[in-house]
Amino acid sequence: MNGLMTLNGSWDKIRTDPIIRFLVASLAFYGMSTFEGPMMSIRAVNSLSHYTDWTVGHVHSGALGWNGMIIFAMIYFLTPRLWNRGAMYSTAAMNWHFWLAMIGIVLYAASMWVSGIMEGLMWREVDDQGFLVNSFADTVGAKFPMYVVRGLGGTLYLGGACIMVWNMWMTIRGHAPVTQPVSQMTAPAE
Repeated sequence: MNGLMTLNGSWDKIRTDPIIRFLVASLAFYGMSTFEGPMMSIRAVNSLSHYTDWTVGHVHSGALGWNGMIIFAMIYFLTPRLWNRGAMYSTAAMNWHFWLAMIGIVLYAASMWVSGIMEGLMWREVDDQGFLVNSFADTVGAKFPMYVVRGLGGTLYLGGACIMVWNMWMTIRGHAPVTQPVSQMTAPAE
């Protein structure tokens, strides 16, 4: 709540400042991860999620969504200041990075959540004599479409990071400055 309430009265900056957008997305993923983790420790939920891709989706939404997004925001905030530039080379590239990363992590995590729940339910399915209905190969085959979506999400996320590296490189090299200086992009707190 503290992170979100810091923006009280400044919510309009989410539309114009990609750094704020990264920070708010990071806080949202933080909230989801810290809710989902304790929920997954409940015995009934854990018996379904344990050893499945649900755990993989949970960990990656925290690692890439929470930590990754806040690291991207810090890099975008610090790069022009460390190399004494007015702003990042391209605000448009920062926006592209944000949307590629956001769509990528949502696809990645959601596909693993769906895959994990399906996997857990398939492992629980037994016939009338108490034998497992689905083999390991059946489970892997059923998860294949979700792994394609996971790969697409990871590729989008990585593509956004490559855009960030290019934008950093152009900023550090000192090419033509962006029309909007850093002082206008990130006003000091009052």
